[in-house]
Amino acid sequence: MSSCKKDEDPPESCNSGDGCVEAINAGSNVTGYGILDFLPGIWNGPVTSPTPLGSYPEWIVDFRPNSASQVSAKNELDSVNDIFMSFFITKHNCEYKMAFRNGGGFAGLERNAYMIIDSVSESPALSFYRFVDPVSGGTRVYTDVTFKADSLIMHTYTNQYNSLSTPVTHMVWQANLRDSASTQAAIAHFGFPAKVVQKDFSETFDGLTEAVFYSPLIDPYPESEQPYLGNTDVNITVSSPASVDPTKKILVIITTQPLFSGFTFIPGNLDFRSRYVLVDAQASNTFNFNYMHPGDYYVNAIYDSNGDFNFSSGDYINMAFDVPFTLLEEGSASANVDVNFLIP
Repeated sequence: MSSCKKDEDPPESCNSGDGCVEAINAGSNVTGYGILDFLPGIWNGPVTSPTPLGSYPEWIVDFRPNSASQVSAKNELDSVNDIFMSFFITKHNCEYKMAFRNGGGFAGLERNAYMIIDSVSESPALSFYRFVDPVSGGTRVYTDVTFKADSLIMHTYTNQYNSLSTPVTHMVWQANLRDSASTQAAIAHFGFPAKVVQKDFSETFDGLTEAVFYSPLIDPYPESEQPYLGNTDVNITVSSPASVDPTKKILVIITTQPLFSGFTFIPGNLDFRSRYVLVDAQASNTFNFNYMHPGDYYVNAIYDSNGDFNFSSGDYINMAFDVPFTLLEEGSASANVDVNFLIP
């Protein structure tokens, strides 16, 4: 077993600046490698979940490469609830395999689970990948990911912190691919996908009872170590309405294509939503979108008067539509949005 432990130094062919730790012979097998061909793009679809966060009609995930062998996405619901997902090549039990990192902040608490692929079925019509906890196996947590044409089904199961003998549904996400253009720059930048180990898990889980972590201090691959990604501050000012109701919310939407042509709203361009968040309505506020893919973006903000989380008559929006900004690799960006126009 010692012969397949982590190498002392990355080989020259591995670009360690992108975070990878070992190049893999092109002819070597990487179990589940094909999933990297399916994941990149903006996906949108409903979530069904019995958890306290509940179900919701759409969840938008912008999966893009953040290394030659990793795809990631960050999402926020609000200031305390977020999720960071990534799929990447690892070495575990002397084999090269795909791994899945799934977790984030929930009601102010952090939880990140690691799963490694244990089942693959690929055909021209359907591709199926199952990821399980590498320590406890499928008795603790596992995730099924299925692709068919331009659709994705992600079904996660958990035994609810070891309180159940058999895992039950944690959430089901049924999504469709809405955009594949936004990810092309990252694909070209990395020559993605490539067979390199992003994170070596040869010894990571030794002595543990499960691969679930509740603190970034012990997380084996925390968000702060994710390569390539940057962060953006969106500074929000509300000029209208003159009196801001603190019980209302402001919906901040970041897209990869503009939502307006002049004064005309383009509903179809909602398919290009990359990040979005609900923040408390205040006269001024700043929200930081962290671990964000580099690229060109546009931001709009809606003061949600009627609580439908959408563009509606009676809501207020920034009159300077589609405020642009560009985020560079591992960089920082900012955008200023003034909510000042009543939607008729």
